[in-house]
Amino acid sequence: MTARLLDGRAVAATVRAGLAESIAAFTETGHRPPGLAVVQVGDDPASTVYVANKRKACAKLGIASFSHDLDQTISQAELDALIDKLNDDPRVDGILVQLPLPEHLSSDSIINRIDPDKDVDGFHPTNIGRLAIRQPGLRPCTPYGVMRLLKETGRDLHGVEAVVVGASNIVGRPMALELLLAGATVTICHRFTEDLAAYVRRADLVVVAVGKPGLVKGEWIKEGAIVVDVGIHRREDGTLHGDVDFDTAAARASYITPVPGGVGPMTIAMLMSNTVSSWRQRLGLD
Repeated sequence: MTARLLDGRAVAATVRAGLAESIAAFTETGHRPPGLAVVQVGDDPASTVYVANKRKACAKLGIASFSHDLDQTISQAELDALIDKLNDDPRVDGILVQLPLPEHLSSDSIINRIDPDKDVDGFHPTNIGRLAIRQPGLRPCTPYGVMRLLKETGRDLHGVEAVVVGASNIVGRPMALELLLAGATVTICHRFTEDLAAYVRRADLVVVAVGKPGLVKGEWIKEGAIVVDVGIHRREDGTLHGDVDFDTAAARASYITPVPGGVGPMTIAMLMSNTVSSWRQRLGLD
């Protein structure tokens, strides 16, 4: 079996086209555009690239982007004050604080301070809680993007045995909640899991998000399984690889995400989707 690729670039383009159409339809009738405030502290090169891509996506869709590029030495009190100001700003529908923050700042405190209805990253405990009790609001972007990609398979997830490898607050835990919401039978594997291979071998769907290149061996993949690889790593030769041994896995899976070009584009697309959802709700457009 040779897996079909779940093309995140193509699906993200479809999502963005739908959002652009929705934005244009309402702004042409006099409504203000959606607004996204993007906050970056310091000048970490990777964060700078991510932030630039998010701002570029806003520009293409007609979303107003409010940039806040802050010095590395900003205090917790100063950053708190900025978040409070953005929470109260009627032009701002979404607030994104690029992580990680410098060590002297509390990421948890900042995430908790953002108005849950403007939390377009979907990290606020209120939004995670909404997902847990099957009343989703703004959803964590990467798991949300994975769910949108899975629609491309046409597979009914009810009763599917799904294994999520990785238990981070950003991907693993909300990913499990998304799959549970979709009716899958979900197992989460983490650093204390014994015999990871045994769990992966029985899975109809495997989502891997651990940040360890090649952790999941291709021969572990069940024939016909769906494989979603969230990891991305640059090797010394400049090539990009994921958490899954792609070539061997692709020979066994029915569908697999490429790295790059799989989950990554979907994360930004769903960030834009969350921003538009918040905007529509705040203006009563739904």
